[in-house]
Amino acid sequence: MSEKYVEQILNIYNHVDTIILTDVKGYITYFITYRPDVNPNKPKDMVGKHMLEAFKTLTEESSSVMRVIKTGQPILNELQEFPYRGLKEPVQSINTTMPIKEDGKLVGVACMIRYLDGPLKRNEIVIELKEHKDFSTKYTIDDIKGCSESIYYLKQKIEMVSGTDSAVLIYGETGVGKELVAQSVHGLSRRRNNRFVSQNCAAIPENLLESVIFGTIKGAYTGAENRPGLFEISKGGTLFLDEINSMDIGLQAKILKAIEDKEVTRIGGSTPIKTDVRILSALNENPIECIKNGKLRRDLFYRLSVVELDIEPLRKRREDISYLTDYYINYYNRKMNRAIIGIDEDVEKLFAKYEWPGNVRELKNVLEGAFNVATSRKITKQYLPNYLLQELNVIGIEAADEHIIRWSNGEDFNLDNAVNEYEKNIIASALHNSRNLSEAAKKLGISRQNLNYKLNKHSLLETNTFSKYNIKE
Repeated sequence: MSEKYVEQILNIYNHVDTIILTDVKGYITYFITYRPDVNPNKPKDMVGKHMLEAFKTLTEESSSVMRVIKTGQPILNELQEFPYRGLKEPVQSINTTMPIKEDGKLVGVACMIRYLDGPLKRNEIVIELKEHKDFSTKYTIDDIKGCSESIYYLKQKIEMVSGTDSAVLIYGETGVGKELVAQSVHGLSRRRNNRFVSQNCAAIPENLLESVIFGTIKGAYTGAENRPGLFEISKGGTLFLDEINSMDIGLQAKILKAIEDKEVTRIGGSTPIKTDVRILSALNENPIECIKNGKLRRDLFYRLSVVELDIEPLRKRREDISYLTDYYINYYNRKMNRAIIGIDEDVEKLFAKYEWPGNVRELKNVLEGAFNVATSRKITKQYLPNYLLQELNVIGIEAADEHIIRWSNGEDFNLDNAVNEYEKNIIASALHNSRNLSEAAKKLGISRQNLNYKLNKHSLLETNTFSKYNIKE
């Protein structure tokens, strides 16, 4: 759980030297420092201690963590001073302390610390949100790869909608390339010389996202500074809100108003600021299901989906699998200075059978992983990740294929024997990938009683069979 929050912190903030997470009582649940030269404490000595025990010079009033626990409000860029053992002088730091909330309930506190190696300059903001400075996009429509009909029509539609300022909703599963499509729309639009600002709504804590989007006025809350939001930063350009279904429903209403009024008001401010921005958004779940499940406001959906671009998952455009495989093999050959000539026939069959839940991103990562360990000119099964082989029940497939080969080579192997051996190996595969017989029966789609009959029929009831597959009877 702690790693999730740390990942969010590193996505949001620059210049973090130490991260401390606590529970709602002030006990440290996570500690890491990137400056052991300044902070010599180790995680094993910190985790489990109370903040006031770990930092004995702090009190309930002076500790930013304890104050955030008490008020539930963030404290930004506060100067603090700590005497660390082994150091002659106390160390000054700038701390940003944020409440961690889940479903509106305080579950902990995150404290991000930046050490000052010199005297503090009052006009210096030490811990700040990452700025969106790129005016150009990383990807263009030429980076959308595939030979399927759906990819051809998707690229056609991108070219058609890029010339307008209409809102575009991009729908597709994780890993299909939604940001790539969003950047392609921006790159072909009249706004291409202005900013493309991308924000994954799931990557920022709920209580911080509103201030990131709308900006803040100094004094709005403890530590708040004058800071523009994403609507202001992307003025004249394109704002892409990814995974908008993860956004709080109340904040969705404010987004809708900002889009319709074409103006925003910073948190703590009263003066509306005019905006000129094209909105692109993305969902990784079916939009109608999101509306039914209360994850997406119906009125916001209608406003965002003036144009809808649907990206089919890889399993529904299987002709793209071999095309993308060849493309990424060439790509990694250039990038890693390798000379891989392709995948062998077995891997080709496995790729064709696999469902690719992670879509293009998963295929790319599987091939990159294979390139790291491959010692032959072709990628074989031994270079693929174990999870992929297990998903495909490779043991059963290999065994069945072996019997088919023997039969086709003229051995005394009739149809009844072939069917029995195939069934036996499929059952063996289910046993190999199950914890007990009930789970194996469920995977096979048969009753436990029927499975027992087939185990007896194929002589799979011996004790050594269960120890072989590490399964409970």
